[in-house]
Amino acid sequence: MSQNPDDIAFELLPRDLESYRAGNTGIDYVHRFESGRPGPHVLVNALTHGNEFCGMVAATHLLDAGVRPQAGTLTVSFANVQAYESFRRDDPFASRMLVHNLNRIWSPQWLEGTEDSPELQRARALRPVVAAADHILDIHSTAQPVQPFWVYPGFERNAAAALAVGVPEVHLVMPQGLNTGTPLIQHGRHGQATHDGVALVVECGQHFQQASAEMAMEVTLRFLAHFGLVDADPAWAAPRPARRFELLATPVIKTEQMRFVRPLIGMETFAEGELIATDGADEIRSLCEGCTIFMPARAPIPGRELVYLTRPL
Repeated sequence: MSQNPDDIAFELLPRDLESYRAGNTGIDYVHRFESGRPGPHVLVNALTHGNEFCGMVAATHLLDAGVRPQAGTLTVSFANVQAYESFRRDDPFASRMLVHNLNRIWSPQWLEGTEDSPELQRARALRPVVAAADHILDIHSTAQPVQPFWVYPGFERNAAAALAVGVPEVHLVMPQGLNTGTPLIQHGRHGQATHDGVALVVECGQHFQQASAEMAMEVTLRFLAHFGLVDADPAWAAPRPARRFELLATPVIKTEQMRFVRPLIGMETFAEGELIATDGADEIRSLCEGCTIFMPARAPIPGRELVYLTRPL
């Protein structure tokens, strides 16, 4: 199942981020710009996972180009820089994280618990940054070269914003949130139905493709324009109709013997009851007619998510 690094076209690679360390908030790699005019506080977050370089490209573009909010406040953060700095071309997926998945530990149980790791230290440092934001764009990419897509808890405010931003056109909606941990976009009030702030993940394409960086930059600017921090670009293409999918289940890998029935990259469709994978004695089967899968595991690592099972909305 694992992809040979020799077969990967590395169009995106890390750049030195040391010049961005100091920021202006007292928290490493966090930069905040206030317009002095009324408006929302928007957080653009990159590198939740250390090998997802498209977010780094978008965030450095905002800083290098001197993008400043014409209303409200803009915060730009680089999250897991330690993992990012561990990247090696001969093992390009290992730098996703060092110990913990930084996008599953945003619950009080983890943040206020006794365990320690580079990711927990970083999440604890970033906690006030995430809590202060009215709206959050968390920029990610995928191991496989699939069409970009949104991921968000199934609150109407998130759906409305994703539809208004327009791209990408595929939406993965989590009606009960994510049941394998607490992602950044579900932290605190952003995980509550009564909050009015938007929190979205955008999956921009394969980790190392230039097209993913281009998608990340466009989505970031469209997101900021939607909330009035920058002007919209008249050259942006009109959005196409959305395709929305509802998350049904996310089984977790139990054994190193987990295997898919055939090579999968994501967005394949299965008939109801059709076999998708085996994991030791367990069978993972389609839960409905037209069950569409997202993010099939790249390697059989016990404890990690096996696949996202969805139905079309």
